[in-house]
This record gives sequence, C-alpha cells and structure tokens, in this order.
Amino acid sequence: MCIYRTALRAVGALCVAMSVNSAVADGVASTSSGTSLAFNSALLQAERMNREGLASLQPERLIKISTPVGRKGVGAGKLITDAATLRALPAATGGQQWRCLAEALYFEARGETVKGQIAVAEVILNRVSSSRFPDTVCGVIKQGTGRKYACQFTYTCDGHPERISEPAAFDRVGKIARMMLNGAPRNLSGGATFYHTTAVNPRWARKFRRTARHGVHLFYARS
Repeated sequence: MCIYRTALRAVGALCVAMSVNSAVADGVASTSSGTSLAFNSALLQAERMNREGLASLQPERLIKISTPVGRKGVGAGKLITDAATLRALPAATGGQQWRCLAEALYFEARGETVKGQIAVAEVILNRVSSSRFPDTVCGVIKQGTGRKYACQFTYTCDGHPERISEPAAFDRVGKIARMMLNGAPRNLSGGATFYHTTAVNPRWARKFRRTARHGVHLFYARS
C-alpha cells in the first residue's frame, strides 16, 4: 500500500519509458544504466516516503485503512436500533460466544423490537461482567441447564428441541449479537441483570428495582 501518488506516478513514467526504449524498431534494446539507477532511486524514495507517511498516522487511522472492507465488525462500537439499518448490514458471523448469544436472543426475544432484543443482550453481557454470574456468554446462558425449569434461560431446560426455523429472525439477532460483542454501548436496559415478560409475574421481581421496559419485556437490577 503506497499513499504518495506523486512518487508512484514518477515510477510509472519510468516504467513506460523503459518499455518504449526496449522495443525500438531495429531490434536493439536500450538498457541504459542511467535509467535503471533512476528507476531504483525513485522506487526507494517512494518506499521511504510511504514508511514515513504511515509512521505519522494516528493508530485509529492505521486500523481503519488496514482493515479489509469485508471484515469490518457489524456496528463496531456503535449502537444501531433502527430495524432497516440493521437489515441492510451484511450477515454476522462469529465463534461459540457469538452463537450462544445469538441463539439466546432468538429463543428468548425473536418477536421483540430491536431495542427489546438489544436490552436482552445487555442483560446477558451485564451478567458476564458481574462477579455474581459466570464470566462467559455461554456460561451465563447455560447456568442451571440440566435441571428442568431450574435454569436461568427457560429455553435451555424446558425439554423442547431448539430449532431455528425463522432464518430472517436469526439473521437479525445474529447482527445484534455481533454488534453487542463488538462493544456497542449498553444503555437500554439501565444496567439490568434480570428480565421477564409481561406474561408472568415472578416473585423475585418484587425484590429488585425495575430499570426499563421494551415491548413485552421488563428489566430489573439489584437495588
């Protein structure tokens, strides 16, 4: 990668001149040592200017120009709550922790609004950050799994098979999971580490402080 076009144009011009000289009509090739030295000198100068230019750039700029376009993280460092904007982003991918989070959002909140889904993701990540819970996404989601209806996230212990039958819904929650794991701010749940839907009224909810509501989900934090 070279960012100094003037030097590159000089090198390109020398290349053209050498090509013309080597294809003279009488078949005698011109291999002037002066031209060769000039070419090497220009090439070395361009390389030196390129190194100096890169050294002068801020780290953020270096990261930006060195990241392949197709590999930029979805919503890296930014919170996207608009459904249309989210839909236009490329499909998200990731490792085991991403998959755990995407599946949790799918089974727990796929019918919720974007903000509601983000808030559920925040609860999971807030738990990861808390010493009261496991320190990985998969650990938080699978806490208590194996004992029917004794788990933290019902879909992991309700005895029903976990099948993803709505690809479009999983595509959206996959992007949200990637965005949140990429470091998007968590400001929709009010720091919650618990939630439930309006269809139930668990006893533990009376002990905690309600911090937010999004769609049919209510969010709580320890007082």
